[in-house]
Amino acid sequence: MESAKLVSLLRTCITCKSVTAAKLIHQKILTQGLQNNTLLSKTLIDLYFSCHLYPAAKLVFHSIPNPSTISLWNSLMTAYTNHHMFIDALELYDKLLRCPYLGPDSYTYPSVLKACAALGRVGIGRMIHNHLVKTGFVSDIVVASSLVGMYAKCSVFGCAIQLFDEMPQRDVACWNAVISCYYQDGQADKAMEMYDKMTTSGFEPNVVTITTVISSCARLLDLERGREIHKALIQNRVDLDCFASSALVDMYGKCGCLDMAKEVFEQVPRKNVIAWNSMIAAYSVTGDSKSCVGLLRRMIDEGTSPSLITFSSILLACSRSLQLQHGKFMHGYMIRNCVEADIYIYSLLIDLYFECGSISSAENVFEKMPKTNVVSWNVMISGFVKAGNYFRALGIYDEMIEAGVRPNDITVTSILSACSQLTALEKGKEIHRTLVDSELETNEIVMGSLLDMYAKCGAVDEALNVFNKLPSRDLVSWTSMIAAYGSHGQAKEALKLFDEMQQSNAKPDGVTLLAVLSACSHVGLVDEGWHYFNQMISKYGIEPRIEHYSCLIDLLGRAGRLNEAYQIIQRTPQIREDVQLLSTLLAACLLHRDHDLGLNIARLLVEKNPDDHSTYIMLSHSLASGNKWNEMRKVRLKMKELGLRKNPGCSWIEVNRRIQYFFVQDKSHPESEMVYQCLKLLKTHMDGDELVSHWGSAIIHTI
Repeated sequence: MESAKLVSLLRTCITCKSVTAAKLIHQKILTQGLQNNTLLSKTLIDLYFSCHLYPAAKLVFHSIPNPSTISLWNSLMTAYTNHHMFIDALELYDKLLRCPYLGPDSYTYPSVLKACAALGRVGIGRMIHNHLVKTGFVSDIVVASSLVGMYAKCSVFGCAIQLFDEMPQRDVACWNAVISCYYQDGQADKAMEMYDKMTTSGFEPNVVTITTVISSCARLLDLERGREIHKALIQNRVDLDCFASSALVDMYGKCGCLDMAKEVFEQVPRKNVIAWNSMIAAYSVTGDSKSCVGLLRRMIDEGTSPSLITFSSILLACSRSLQLQHGKFMHGYMIRNCVEADIYIYSLLIDLYFECGSISSAENVFEKMPKTNVVSWNVMISGFVKAGNYFRALGIYDEMIEAGVRPNDITVTSILSACSQLTALEKGKEIHRTLVDSELETNEIVMGSLLDMYAKCGAVDEALNVFNKLPSRDLVSWTSMIAAYGSHGQAKEALKLFDEMQQSNAKPDGVTLLAVLSACSHVGLVDEGWHYFNQMISKYGIEPRIEHYSCLIDLLGRAGRLNEAYQIIQRTPQIREDVQLLSTLLAACLLHRDHDLGLNIARLLVEKNPDDHSTYIMLSHSLASGNKWNEMRKVRLKMKELGLRKNPGCSWIEVNRRIQYFFVQDKSHPESEMVYQCLKLLKTHMDGDELVSHWGSAIIHTI
């Protein structure tokens, strides 16, 4: 009777969190010799855990000489797992296994398996699974469900699903585990299928089920199904927790239904950071950085601290909307509040500054961030490549190699793109050598980039070698190889390869047809060019773009069919006033000395693009070729009046695997004086060369 009163008093202490009273009662238990009483010991353990006095709780258990009741062991083990003391739980389980007079029961295993799942100890979990099969406990629905959950949380999805399929009886927990398996494995459609089976089997989904299912709808962008589930929840008056509500906000946001996302969000009574992040992410999808920043301020005012996910969503919104000021505000906020940014936040900041054209700010962030991870280098390399600063991209790559950071597939793809743009063949070959005997040599995307680099650098044989080694050929690899042949005058090989492509499963797109037309244009295959241009429309249903018309006009222009080309431009509304096409045709007119048509096009170009120096230069050449010197002088004077100047040309050369670039009259190179002396010496030899003298008058006359 005395022990029953003490238990009642201890439970009151648990409710009131009264540590002082609890210790007095504990003292009373000890003085009366009741410390071995199982119910009192279990209640004391619960009491001390509820007050976070974990050593005292352990002491209660270990003070019993030989705890002979399994429920006492289970009570402590459950307390450990409920308070995230998973290692202690496994140690206690190990001690129980070595106990000669006692063994685990069906109430022991759910806690132990929960600890295995939390620690990712799938090896221990498998051993427990084997033991459960031998002892027959695997037939217990709660134990089996815990096993499914353990495998699911350890990402061993195959075992989880197999075990689930073998279960004669199931509960909601195991349904949740297997639905979560499919969702985490990227099979959201399969997760929805399992949800349908669960409901048709008569099981009532709980908030855990709903959260996963709504998240699956978000991933599938299935707004209709998400709305249907939401409507059923309202009709059944289901009380959703903050996690389920946040999943609904996220689903509506990702599906572009912002009004519903706001409506659900405002109905959440106590918003946690997940709810705030879901709403901010919904605005981020549309690039509404202003609303994101407004929500951040409101979030802070209402007492919720932002997380790194909050900052990442807002920075993404700033990048999407090119809102540099909002991005700088966020950057400043993180600095002022001493936010410890991770590599993802740093990457987003750098990407934001590159997107907004603030390259110096991107470089400042890069200087201050940790550089041990390849991701930090990748974001800078890709940023400079996107900005068109290929020399700087190569410089960052060299710094990365010197720092001992190993490039990955993203690094190699980006840097090969820079090599392609600069036609830096030697640098590209150097990078290729680093790929030999590495896992990247079998990476299709990397090898595709390598093929593209060789193709654009004119190394057709090397490109073909890479192409032949590809494990499988996709549309991009076929197109790159066709372009490599075509751009270097091997049109027959390009067209032969295109025929092979058509016989394979790869279906050509507009870019492929552009490469084919370009191949025809380079060697003047007019009839073949017309054939493929028409085939593009009739066979593949591809609407010709400006680029395709440009190839066709260039093809006809090279062949001297100038009026035919001009008629195509005039009768096609979408290209009638395209400056680039008219410029292409004008160049053909100058080549074939069609002065009248050339002058008409040149004057038209000046009207359409009066601020472009190149149009005036081409008009001047047209007038000169027609011996209209007075008009030519007027054009030159007009250029001076408008202050139009040709941008200085830039060239570069690879020397000792380093790329040296220079402009007209450039003296920035440290050895520029020696370079100019060398040029002067060469000029002296050229002036005395009879061959140069022989062609001199012709060159001067042409100029």
